[in-house]
Amino acid sequence: MISIDLIQSTAEVLMDKAAIEIPDDYLTGLKDAASTEDGDLSSFVLQAMLDNYKAAKEDRRAMCGDTGCPRWYVKMGNDATVEGGPVALESALRQATANATNGVPLRPNRVHPLWRTDHDNNVGIGAPEIEYGFEPAVAGEDKADWIDLITVHKGGLFGTDYRMLFPSDGIEGIKRFYLDSLVAFGKRGLACQPAIIGIGLGGSKDTCMVLGKRAACLRTVGNMNSDPRIAELEAEFKELGNSIGMGAMGFVGKNMVIDCNIEVGYCHTGGMQMSVHAFCLSSRRAVARLYADGRVEYRTDPDWFTPYQRRETVLWEPMLEAAE
Repeated sequence: MISIDLIQSTAEVLMDKAAIEIPDDYLTGLKDAASTEDGDLSSFVLQAMLDNYKAAKEDRRAMCGDTGCPRWYVKMGNDATVEGGPVALESALRQATANATNGVPLRPNRVHPLWRTDHDNNVGIGAPEIEYGFEPAVAGEDKADWIDLITVHKGGLFGTDYRMLFPSDGIEGIKRFYLDSLVAFGKRGLACQPAIIGIGLGGSKDTCMVLGKRAACLRTVGNMNSDPRIAELEAEFKELGNSIGMGAMGFVGKNMVIDCNIEVGYCHTGGMQMSVHAFCLSSRRAVARLYADGRVEYRTDPDWFTPYQRRETVLWEPMLEAAE
């Protein structure tokens, strides 16, 4: 059983890491962009951000004045148990969010949509968001008695869009909406570029939005979709996004997209839902795996999109084969 005190203390460490420390995969992608950028203002912004990231880590201060909206992704191994159950788990994550808001500190961005009530701690109705995934034991594991805690601090205003396409729109229709979205993000200041772009295809409207946001926030730079045809589209879309003449913060340049990630879900036969999401230029995420024996392993790769999360079959085939 995983103790609730361990969950809360680990969650507070993760909040600190996400706000201050840029993941190495994204930092490498940003440095690569800076090395090839030839737009004057775009180059200036990229170098200023790299300098800022270095100073933030040295001074242990949040890397951006707008620290976004903290959210949690929890992946539970199939055999994991939590002291106090899932209600206690959620209480611990909400308390960790409140403590970190005042401790890191984070900007208290969360308010009531109508009354603008602000509890000064990023906690309220539906805040922070907590989303769940589940995972079976894999080869070499006796049992999956662990929990992955993933925190993401994503800007909460713009940088997302959705459109209902139709099957006849095809790949060209997907490209058009993708480019329409990037141009709008850059021209209207709706996102902080360059960024990891996540695209959700299919599902229903709500799950399409979830897929796109997870694609932006829960995959690392350079990680390709396991479907080779989708991986080809990701590479093409990255190049396409960087060909529109926009760079950092919408200035003239050629590095708007650090990476493009696509995730899909089965949808209604008559439609083709699509969402586009730009993660923050700061790409704030941190991960820890907690074990029943009290061990904690920190990392920056969420490793969310496993073969199990992308399964197409009714039954999970490796488990079925093991049972036979």
